[in-house]
Amino acid sequence: MTLETTGLSKAFGGVTALDGASVSFHQGEVNALIGPNGSGKTTYFNCVTGMIKPDGGTVSYQGRDLTGKAPHRIARAGIGRTFQLCRTFPRMTALENVLSAVPPTGLIGGLRSARGRAEIERAMGWLTRLGIEHLAGSEARDLSWGQQKLLELAGVLMAEPETVLLDEPAGGVNPALLDRIGVLIRELNAEGRTFVIVEHNMDLVMSISDHIVVFDRGRPIAEGPPSQIRTDERVLGAYLGV
Repeated sequence: MTLETTGLSKAFGGVTALDGASVSFHQGEVNALIGPNGSGKTTYFNCVTGMIKPDGGTVSYQGRDLTGKAPHRIARAGIGRTFQLCRTFPRMTALENVLSAVPPTGLIGGLRSARGRAEIERAMGWLTRLGIEHLAGSEARDLSWGQQKLLELAGVLMAEPETVLLDEPAGGVNPALLDRIGVLIRELNAEGRTFVIVEHNMDLVMSISDHIVVFDRGRPIAEGPPSQIRTDERVLGAYLGV
């Protein structure tokens, strides 16, 4: 297992978002975390990545306890993530956005150095791989929503995480860009990166996932390969409304 939580709990006032969620995600695979709106998926991501502190339970990554650690420490441990709403710097160019994922000396102090030039080339490489290299000099605010999703992912990948958490990568993305995201995830997974994806687009989930965990009311109710999840009665009842 690469990422594991035990008894993870979080409440907001009188509303329980996570209810003792014990979950394991598989190293080297494309994992998906699905469930109806309000089932705790994004709260789970936020607890895992240090955006909020859980009320109880533990977060373990490759055997290391990350419970309650600051986001930058979790990122340094090898976990990167995107968000439902893109987090880019709107008045910075696409290239500058990707470079901002590099430690501070890389963006400001090192732009004229050999290392800085290497980082610029690497950032351009990620923009090229995601098909938006032609937008390198455009401000992020001028990009379409789908292009901003790709830009945010390029920034995450610039930090070279071993495990990538994607929060609704298909949200608001047109079919052409969605296909590109799906292909890229499988390519990067084949190169050794682990993925955990929160997503409502079931076609995407079923086509790229190796392992799926289903949440309902803040806890897992089913897990397994796509073939098993498609026919699980608990999933059909809780998530698909059948």
